[in-house]
Amino acid sequence: MSGLVSTRDSERKEVSYLDALLEGLAPDGGLYVPTEYPQIPLKELGLLRWGPYVEIVLEIKKRLVADGIPDADFMALITRAYSPDKFKSMHGNIVPTRPIGKDLFVQNLSLGPTAAFKDMALQLLGQELNYELGRRDKNLLILGATSGDTGSSAEAALKGLDRITLFMLSPAEGMSEFQKKQMGALSGGNIFNVSIEGRFDDCQDLVKEMKKDPEFAMAGAVNSINWGRIASQVPYFVSGYLQVVKEVGEPVDFVVPTGNFGNVLSGYVAKMMGVPIRKLVVATNENDVMARLIRTGFYDPKGMKVTSSPSMDITKASNYERLAHDILDRDPVMVQLYMEEFSRHGRVCLDDYGSGPEAFAERGFFQGTSTHQDRLETIRRVYSDTKIIIDPHTADGVTVAYKTKEDDGVPMIAMETALPVKFENTIREALGFIPLQDERFGWVSSASNDEGFYKMKPDVEELKSHIRRCIEPQKMKKMKMA
Repeated sequence: MSGLVSTRDSERKEVSYLDALLEGLAPDGGLYVPTEYPQIPLKELGLLRWGPYVEIVLEIKKRLVADGIPDADFMALITRAYSPDKFKSMHGNIVPTRPIGKDLFVQNLSLGPTAAFKDMALQLLGQELNYELGRRDKNLLILGATSGDTGSSAEAALKGLDRITLFMLSPAEGMSEFQKKQMGALSGGNIFNVSIEGRFDDCQDLVKEMKKDPEFAMAGAVNSINWGRIASQVPYFVSGYLQVVKEVGEPVDFVVPTGNFGNVLSGYVAKMMGVPIRKLVVATNENDVMARLIRTGFYDPKGMKVTSSPSMDITKASNYERLAHDILDRDPVMVQLYMEEFSRHGRVCLDDYGSGPEAFAERGFFQGTSTHQDRLETIRRVYSDTKIIIDPHTADGVTVAYKTKEDDGVPMIAMETALPVKFENTIREALGFIPLQDERFGWVSSASNDEGFYKMKPDVEELKSHIRRCIEPQKMKKMKMA
């Protein structure tokens, strides 16, 4: 694999994986993408079938990282990221698939320290960041935004790493009580939580606005705008594929609950690398911006609704720009014009740029939506059929799977995004009881969901001032040089 380029850079200046890892967002406001997708031949894919997950991660990630980290060092980072003290396993597998119907599976991605699928990428991202900062003898300020699970997952991954200081922005309303308590309990030391009077999109916009200021231009990112997040999610799509096919080379469909488009984008990268993925079904809740885009070609966000699947309550899906880059023939000038029109007018149409909704189907993308009532009924149905309890985000994906799965023998995998303990109120509404809480989350129960947050309006100048107050001047100076 060669280097990475920004989706908006007409000069196509290449940067290394490790430089992109530290930068997060490209200086021109674009997102980093590979100049070409590395390939994994089916024969080599088949050799990974019976090995442990860490071997799949090493084989896939080293293709995406190229020569940045020696294999021995990389395996040490991967082994620490997915160690037994952080991840539970089912029969030795930390990303197991479980059948819930005929040729229909759920892949459990939530066995990590914060009970969310984002642990899968962020535990490894934290190890990679710390490794590279150590090699460069630098410190890094990271600005993040979360609608729910990214916050606690990033904080658990970065907590105590003295070269990293994390400021995580979250909306004041919308997250579950468990999610807020997790983040509040992780505050302190190198972790700072900021509660924004607004929605997730306001938090995400603040992060992007901060990056335009030279003082904060070198701030890193742990959101899925960071290519490291995307690359670290590709391996579990590979693992899911290998678990359900009878013969390597047969097709599989995935249905992915979608908010910021990062998880399903990772599935697209796996497909582009040669994994025989037939369909990537984008599942949305009442905030159905991406479903409408795939159906019509119009990217037209409406007002955000607070739903029972809050981590998906997003109307501006940042990672869509990476797919748009491919749809627009990897032309950075067209991408720049397309995204500028969206920024100015709040909507944009692919038809005006020589493409249309057919471009999604050509790349394997399809869509479906769910309502709150759909999710409740799906939670009940899965529990009645299998005694498995799924959370409302996973229920969104399974709902769409029920609606879209073809009876053609092709397996479909619905990606589980969180454990149900994180959304007790919805589970109680659906089933009449709440699931037993794993003892490893006892520290969350005793936390307060009001402590550990600095509260403010979505004001970029106030945010800058708050960060300056929290970070020692000498450390801030060293961060600028990272």
